[in-house]
This record gives sequence, structure tokens and C-alpha cells, in this order.
Amino acid sequence: MRIALIQQHATGDKAENTERGIKAFEEAAAKGAQLICFAELAFEPFYPQKRAIGDVTHLAETIPGPTTETFSALAKKHSIVTVLNLFEKENNLTYDASPVIDVDGRLLGKTRMMHIPDYEYFHEKTYYTPGDTGAPVYDTAIGRIGIAICYDRHYPEYMRALALAGAELIITPQAGAEGEWTEGLYEAEMQIAAFQNGYFTALCNRVGREDNLMFSGESFVCDPDGRVIAQAGKGTDEIVVCDIDQEEVKKSHARRLFLPDRRGELYGDWL
Repeated sequence: MRIALIQQHATGDKAENTERGIKAFEEAAAKGAQLICFAELAFEPFYPQKRAIGDVTHLAETIPGPTTETFSALAKKHSIVTVLNLFEKENNLTYDASPVIDVDGRLLGKTRMMHIPDYEYFHEKTYYTPGDTGAPVYDTAIGRIGIAICYDRHYPEYMRALALAGAELIITPQAGAEGEWTEGLYEAEMQIAAFQNGYFTALCNRVGREDNLMFSGESFVCDPDGRVIAQAGKGTDEIVVCDIDQEEVKKSHARRLFLPDRRGELYGDWL
């Protein structure tokens, strides 16, 4: 499977951001991508830098809606599985959500971020309702895909749930800033998740200066042995293209040893 991570900056102009996303999609398609994913809120400003005041539903969109329709058409045109991340609204509630589109343009479903943070410049509790979709794994035409949106990746039980559901690849749309965490921690966290659960992980990050934050980029892919096998630069708009072999999932330590040797009957409410 050839995957492409679209690492791009965002401005306050959603239409312009979307057009750049479409151009990047076409470029990735020309490079033979079979799966394309975008960073967290790729087509709009990172609103949670400031606390929300009053109703913010006018900033959000429905799923399905205009953005999913645009990329569903592109997915069908090029036969590419597509993972987006949008500020979603439904029944006067808003979510951080990733729709998953199959190669025929069908919307297979959406994953909503379950765990919502609130700290300096990441006031997400004032924008997002905690997700209610659980940890679904999508049977796409090219493999079994799970989504761990940004903050959700910090929860080992969530990452394990995706493995137990048979995920071969975990996509993480992220908005990670320079200096937010210890240097190298993003990579280490996803390397460990990949190794412990026996799947590929692919983190697609925002990039560029937005008000108080400098989003670092450095999107990357890890294999089931926990090795970083592809990575984007820091502070650059670029497309990371990486070939992955799903047979490595079956051969991984986790799928041969760790998961079969689990003693779930002793964990109680644990996974």
C-alpha cells in the first residue's frame, strides 16, 4: 500500500486552504498514492488557540457536507482511500471528526475525537463535544484502517482497542506545535504504539505559524517493529509518500506474541 501524508499550512481562508489541499491530492495521486490523509483541521485555522465565546456552530460543517463531497469525487476519480479531518456539526453540537472515504467515493463513516484537552492555546473543550463513535476500524478496498485523532493517541487503551479490532494502519491527524512536548516524544509514542499493537502508524501534522503557535510538521510513518520509516521536514509544506507492506502486520511481535498471550479475563474493565 502506498500512503501519502499531506503536510500543509493553513490560513484564515478556508476556500484557499481547500484548493491547496485539492492540488496536493492530485500531486499525491500522480505519485501513485492509494491512501491520502490530511492533518487536523487541515482546511481551516486552528480555532482552539483562543477560548470559544458563544455559539461556534457557524464555523463547522456537516458530514457528509461540502468538503466530503469534494474529496469523495476526487477519491472516486483516482480510486484512492481518503482520510480527512473536519470541524463537524450535528444537532447543534460540534466535534473534531475524521471522515473516511473509500476508493469508490463512498463515505464509510467517521471517527470523532473521544478525549478532549484544555490547556494554553489548546482550548478544545470549548469547541468539541467528546466523541461518541468509539474506536471503529474501517474495511477499505486496500486494508483495515483505524483513526486516532491527535489527543486520542495518548491513551494506550484506545490504541489497543484499534488493534483488537484488527487495524493494520492507524492514521493520526494532528495539530502539534514546536515546544509543546519533549523533543522526539511524538515519534517515540507512535513507535511504541506500533510495536506493542503490531500495526503501522502514520501521523500527519499541521505546519506553519498561526498566531501564538508554530506547528512543527515532521509528519511520519512507523512500521510494526516501531521503526520510523518515513518523515517530513520541520516547518515545510510537503507530501510524505511511503510504501507499506501489510504482511509485516501478521509477522509482527505483537500479532505473533503480545496479543495472543493477553489475559483479558484478568483485566476486569480493562481492555
